[in-house]
This record gives sequence, C-alpha cells and structure tokens, in this order.
Amino acid sequence: MLEGRNITVAYDHRIAVADVTLSLNQGEITAIIGPNGAGKSTLLRTLNGQLPRSSGAVLLDGEPIERLNRRSISRRIAVVAQEAELRFPVTVLEFVLGGRFAWATHSGWGWETDRDLHIAQSVLRETELSELSARLMSELSGGERQRALMARALATEAPILLLDEPTANLDLSHQATLLSLVRARCDQHRAAALVVTHDINLASEFADNIFLMKQGRTVHSGRPQEVLTPEILHDIFEIRVLVDAHPVTGGPRVTPVHERSV
Repeated sequence: MLEGRNITVAYDHRIAVADVTLSLNQGEITAIIGPNGAGKSTLLRTLNGQLPRSSGAVLLDGEPIERLNRRSISRRIAVVAQEAELRFPVTVLEFVLGGRFAWATHSGWGWETDRDLHIAQSVLRETELSELSARLMSELSGGERQRALMARALATEAPILLLDEPTANLDLSHQATLLSLVRARCDQHRAAALVVTHDINLASEFADNIFLMKQGRTVHSGRPQEVLTPEILHDIFEIRVLVDAHPVTGGPRVTPVHERSV
C-alpha cells in the first residue's frame, strides 16, 4: 500500500535518514523503534510526502507520491504527528470533523454531510471523547488532545495510518484502547499502520513487524520475536535488558536492567 525504497533525507549536509527501505501491507501494523535522533519521525514525514528526499522513492499504491495532489494523498494517508498547532479555537467535534474535509464536494460553509457527522461522532465514541465534543481543543489535557488527534485521523477513513508517538501523554488504559482501535482498523478494514514509538512493550504486543533504527539507518527488522532480543536491543540502545515471555500473550517482554554501583 505504501512503500519507501532506498530513502535518504539530508539536512544541511547531515544525513537524517540513510538508504531506508520498508513496505506497509494491508492488515499489518509496523512499528519503528530507536533512540532519539534515529530519524524515525523524519522517515514518517517523508513517507507522507511532507519532507523532500535526497534520493530514493515513495510509492503510494504503486504510484510515485509526488505525482499525487495533497487531497488525493489525504484520502489515502492519515497522520498523527507529535505536535499539532492550532491557530484558532475550534471544538473537539469541529477538529475531528476536519478529518473529513478531503472528501468534501465543495469548500464553502456547511460542506459536511450527515455521513461526515455520523463518522465524526462514531470515532469520538471510540476514542471516549463524546462528552468533550463541545469543548475547545485548547482546553484539553495533553492526553485528551492526543486522543482527539487520533479521532481526526480515524475520521478520514484513510486505509494507511502514519502515527508518530500516538500514545504520548496517555495513561495505561487509553494507550491500550488507542492501539486496540488501530489493531481493529487493520484487522477489520485491511488498513495498514506505521507507528513510531518509544514503548517497546506496546510495540511487541500490537505490531506485526518492527523496524529498529539507529543513526538514520534500519539496523534490524522482522517480527517482534526475531528482533526484540537482548543482544539487538543492547546494540540499539546501549543498555542491558531482560527479555522474557509476556505471561498472557507470550510475546517478548522487555525490562531494562539497571546496574547498581557499589
């Protein structure tokens, strides 16, 4: 559905992403993990066509993404960025409803249809924001705001989700709820999701594939059981970890081991 081939991105002679290749497939969640400055967010923004590439190609349904206009891209790719700036006050419902604008038949006042409103209200229920629909976005807590960003992305009904730290500022319950929504979109609607995250254990639980990045490069990739090993994680993060089996799911569970000085 979305493919990056040998992507390289440079800023002022500094290589932020170096020769990275990956594919997002229907029904799958792919997680990108790595230390700060590894190029994870830069890669995500490049896959959406927001950042220029120094070399390589991005293909959306087999077509070079630069041949498509933003409206067409927005119908197929929904993005949750780390930070979203709002220049004027809008309610939560208005903000989420804005995710439907790529499907609008005209750009004037009252562009939304009954179906648009139904979809917006549905995702507000899914993200547990219905009671906050009339509140201004600027009045939300960090976690509530993050859930509103996810609701807006889900409202697009785009088959590809690019999510940059989607569980930031969320408590444990809402972390699980949000990623369960993403999992359901992939399982039930054959969507594809790319999730940038620092939470290795959430990635282990929800992701089908994991890319481990360091210094702009993909160092390891594969199924969670293949890449979440003590040796690989030490190579990436330079910290000793214990990896055992989750008592419920059986997937890899990662615990940092802090050496105590004597």
